[in-house]
Amino acid sequence: MNRNIIPELEQEHSNILHYWINNMQDEKQGGFYGCRDSQGNIVENAPKGAILNGRMLWSFSSGYRIFGKPEYKAAADRVYNYIVTHFYDSTNGGFFWSLNADGTPLDTKKQAYAEGFIIYGLSEYYRATGNQRALDLAEETCRLIEKHFRDYKDGGYTEATAADWSPIADVRLSDKEENTPKTMNTHLHIIEPYVNLYRAKPSAELKESISHLLDIFTSKIISAKTGHFILFFDMDWSVKSDIDSYGHDIEGAWLLYEAAEVIGDKKWMDIVRPMAKRLVDITLSEGLDRNSSIFYEKVGTHLDTDKHWWPQAETLCGLADTWRLTGDQRYLDILYNVWDYIKSNISAPRANGEWLWRVDKDGRDIYTDEIAGFWKCPYHNSRAMLEVIHRLKH
Repeated sequence: MNRNIIPELEQEHSNILHYWINNMQDEKQGGFYGCRDSQGNIVENAPKGAILNGRMLWSFSSGYRIFGKPEYKAAADRVYNYIVTHFYDSTNGGFFWSLNADGTPLDTKKQAYAEGFIIYGLSEYYRATGNQRALDLAEETCRLIEKHFRDYKDGGYTEATAADWSPIADVRLSDKEENTPKTMNTHLHIIEPYVNLYRAKPSAELKESISHLLDIFTSKIISAKTGHFILFFDMDWSVKSDIDSYGHDIEGAWLLYEAAEVIGDKKWMDIVRPMAKRLVDITLSEGLDRNSSIFYEKVGTHLDTDKHWWPQAETLCGLADTWRLTGDQRYLDILYNVWDYIKSNISAPRANGEWLWRVDKDGRDIYTDEIAGFWKCPYHNSRAMLEVIHRLKH
């Protein structure tokens, strides 16, 4: 039986963005705070990250573009101005990885993943407000990625450079990652902003880059044997990973089909559609717990049974898109159950409008993770609300 959950999703979207507006604006040093800890306390000296700010810019901009609320535009303006004033590297181009709490540069490396999220935010801000400089900076950053990170020999994109685009030894996204020159995660979050930039301003060059990324995913990153994403690679695409990431699998499923659809390439739509459905089906068969939540990942034979916020959000998107493409009610029924799990366990009162980082297998809060921070932002969950609403309406 179909349920009308759209009002609930719209309210949840509002709750999430208003949490950030009401609780994260840094009135002392500008922009937004870098962290609220596990108990909801502001960490005033926390670094401010490019990823967090790029994602916030996308979140507020998309909210304003769709719902037109003036407080969303005010928040988007605030993030945009902070990014171009403090994160932008006026000497070398691109954007710094992180800043001190006072807005001075902290880590000036250029991480392709972070540059991508800045493009994602800038292109959405342009779509929402028509700000031409935002579009110009997004296009400039795209050209820098193509120049400094694209591997024209073996294909795909590399990970990181110094501020002046020279090589560095440690290219990891975080200390939890493998130090390999190519990763699934970076490729996923380059194709994602490229697609949004294409929405803002289509071009033949950008379409070629998106097509190239689709080729890399379908020929290198999606395992023909298992159907999962492979996560880590050497330059020549030798595999350096034994991790199955259920959240990335189901997130990638809808993002890759979206890419083929946005550029209007029927060939790629036909290639990606069955692969995307397989990614979703594998996630459900291997990663869906009996209480309608998604496990985090499997490393070798070890299953991490925690339930992180972002795989639950991306599962909603993947299910909604697969239902849209197949018409199979089963996906919609599972979506309803996952949404009920989120309401009961992840979107919890202690988070005060935001979502908890994670709970354990039985839904118990893990009290060590921040409510908001360098990696914990309003992007996965607010986007999930918008993507599901869009599919249910249309």
